Amino acid sequence: MNDMIDGSRADRRADIYDGIVADRRSVRAFLPTPLHADLIARLFTVAGRAPSNCNVQPWITHVVSGETLGRIRAVLLDQAKAGAIDPDVPLTSNYIDHYKARRIGSAVTLFEATGVGRNDKKAREASFLRNFELFDAPHAAFFFMPRYFGLREAADVGMYAQTLMLALTAHGLGSCAQGAISHYAGAIKRELGVSDDLICLFGLSFGYPDDDHPSTAAITDRAPLAETVILHD
Repeated sequence: MNDMIDGSRADRRADIYDGIVADRRSVRAFLPTPLHADLIARLFTVAGRAPSNCNVQPWITHVVSGETLGRIRAVLLDQAKAGAIDPDVPLTSNYIDHYKARRIGSAVTLFEATGVGRNDKKAREASFLRNFELFDAPHAAFFFMPRYFGLREAADVGMYAQTLMLALTAHGLGSCAQGAISHYAGAIKRELGVSDDLICLFGLSFGYPDDDHPSTAAITDRAPLAETVILHD
């Protein structure tokens, strides 16, 4: 009987978790309502349970709100409009094969949802710049790690961020992980007073989703399992 109860509880937990993973999406429009400081602390405490190589926990996260976020938003927009990139991490210059197709498919999905025409250069640029407006989110996190670390530790930071995004989803909140933010790492570090001994990997906008925004309809698909997972007997 106890085994049956335990099994039933495990199934419920699995269903809840599966639902949270399925509900997580890249939110590109937020309400201005700020999160309470206690909730932010809870979310990042949960994220800190993420695994890392030898429990090194290489992540250093700056969580930014209010006037500081407004200032960073303005700086990022100016940098993006000027094309003055200053990344800590080399940019991927070329996607090929199905990786390129997936990238294009993601952009097409967003443009179709938000009414951006294929040849509407002005609208496409405005859509791109929304990244640096941080989608009007009331909060943003910027993820750093010590410069002497490498790919292994960067993967750890990714697991930390994913744990955070799932925690946000579980609380009815939204987020958007933004690799484009790292294009302007130098500007971000200057605004936050971050030492150049750290590198900026990416940013994350988060808060309450604006479910009435057209971008809500931009739901990307996922590759079939056979394309991404190789099973061995």
